[in-house]
Amino acid sequence: MIIHQQGKVHGNRRDWQNLRSILPYLMDYRGRALFALACLVLSKMANVGVPVTLKAIVDYLEGHKEQMLVLPIALLFAYGALRLSSSLFNELRDTVFAKVRYRAMRRLSTRVLAHLHDLSLRFHLDRKTGAISRDLERGTRSVGTIMNFMVFSIIPVAVEFTLVATILLSQYAPIFTLITFGTVVAYMTFTFLITEWRMEFRHEMNRLDSEANTYAIDSLINYETVKYFNNEKKELERVDNTLEQWEDVAVRSQSTMSMLNFGQASIIATGVTIIMFFAANSVIEREMSIGDLVMVNAFMLQLFIPLGALGIIYRQIKYTLADMDLVFKLLDKKPEIVDTEDATELVVSKGKVVFKNVDFAYQPERTILKKLSFTIEPEQTVAIVGRSGAGKSTISRLLFRFYDVTGGAITIDGQDISSVSQRSLRTAIGIVPQDTILFNDSIYYNLHYGNLKASREEVEKVAEMAHIKDFIESLPDGWETVVGERGLKLSGGEKQRVAIARALLKKPSILIFDEATSSLDSGTEQAIQDTLHSISDQHTTLVIAHRLSTIVDADQILVLDSGEIIERGTHKELLAKQGVYSEMWAIQQS
Repeated sequence: MIIHQQGKVHGNRRDWQNLRSILPYLMDYRGRALFALACLVLSKMANVGVPVTLKAIVDYLEGHKEQMLVLPIALLFAYGALRLSSSLFNELRDTVFAKVRYRAMRRLSTRVLAHLHDLSLRFHLDRKTGAISRDLERGTRSVGTIMNFMVFSIIPVAVEFTLVATILLSQYAPIFTLITFGTVVAYMTFTFLITEWRMEFRHEMNRLDSEANTYAIDSLINYETVKYFNNEKKELERVDNTLEQWEDVAVRSQSTMSMLNFGQASIIATGVTIIMFFAANSVIEREMSIGDLVMVNAFMLQLFIPLGALGIIYRQIKYTLADMDLVFKLLDKKPEIVDTEDATELVVSKGKVVFKNVDFAYQPERTILKKLSFTIEPEQTVAIVGRSGAGKSTISRLLFRFYDVTGGAITIDGQDISSVSQRSLRTAIGIVPQDTILFNDSIYYNLHYGNLKASREEVEKVAEMAHIKDFIESLPDGWETVVGERGLKLSGGEKQRVAIARALLKKPSILIFDEATSSLDSGTEQAIQDTLHSISDQHTTLVIAHRLSTIVDADQILVLDSGEIIERGTHKELLAKQGVYSEMWAIQQS
């Protein structure tokens, strides 16, 4: 019980914190928001004026019933005008506030996406894409919903209630105000208590919904793997089992909501009945007129009908706050890699890269790199080889500063990469990864992505250098051919050639090739190797190699084992040593 209460307090604190987080979005359009609020107040004043005018009409007709009937034309016109004004100001409020609401949703969506791009590679390796996409969708939608509820539901009821209470207190016996307040307090207390209890169902539904979506998206992303192993049934079972749990929780949620609705209706019915009993009795005792009875009844209906909706709105707000919390918790996550306050722009004059006593570990208990030191001179090619798990790919991630080193330093032309802006650092480096992932867009879009300022001629030139231009132009849709999700419509070799062309288009000072030709046939590989060799002469180049035949011309080869350099030298020097490199060469040659 204690744990539950503590969690609840924390949840309420988060709710208020999240509501405060919306304020900056409102402040962008404070003029519109205030005008919408003014329209709201005018609308409610007109709405409250309707029963008052109705009372005047009834009293007039009651007072003239024994004479020739004369229509109270002014009052009837006033009645119609008030109803029309209420509708007019309501619609005006909706129109004016729409810009505020949708701009807030837009800004939050782009802010969350920008934040996700700022988060570290470690976060993205651990993330569940399906769950994040669903949380993002629900969370951004919730901001618009909360604003809608506040401006179109909660504030209007509060304004109307204040106006009604003022009229009742000033013109009638205090008992009417007391019953009205008592009914509202009982209604709100009952609603809040039951809704807080029911919130655990909503949180559980959200969790299960995100989990099911994660399984579904994951199975579609890995479509080919599912087909390879005939595991469609297993994927469906994973999703269905989760949705079965979601269904059970949803049914319990609906059952308790029915109980809540009946309780709310009972409180409202009791309150209205008691009020009408006192009003009817006052009419009999001539303390109130028939018009007063009509007005009090109209007030009660006018007040309790939106109050009944307010119960539903409160539940929806609690659900919406739960959805919003997912997004704001995501925004609370701090990026692991951030620019220092005095970060400068990286200036690459020569392109000399130095790793000096670099230590690195993904987790404290598992060290990946140990006192790693090497230098890549300008226009030199350094190759790194070693068995799987030796730490080869980690070196390229550290150079891109996807992670910070845990010891030592990495410098480019004497500038520590941790002291320069990430943007300028990554502008200076180009990479051809082993596993090329492409956008689900045209081939031209994916090539042009390497340098958005490049001309069409430049794109075609690098495509020719990567020996893919002829292939592109042979396709029915040519450069506009859509490559499919992650580039699945292209073969491994075609994707790799796109990646090579894209990296060349970037024109970086430093190039990284992570087994850049592993998926190519021998003829194409040789042609591209010749191209890469000619390009490497103009760049500082780091090659991460698995096939040793691709790096025999490297200026220096580093042999990595368990995060340490155990051999270094040219291809001929390492063969002459008859060490690990020589053994690897012999195995691959055989």
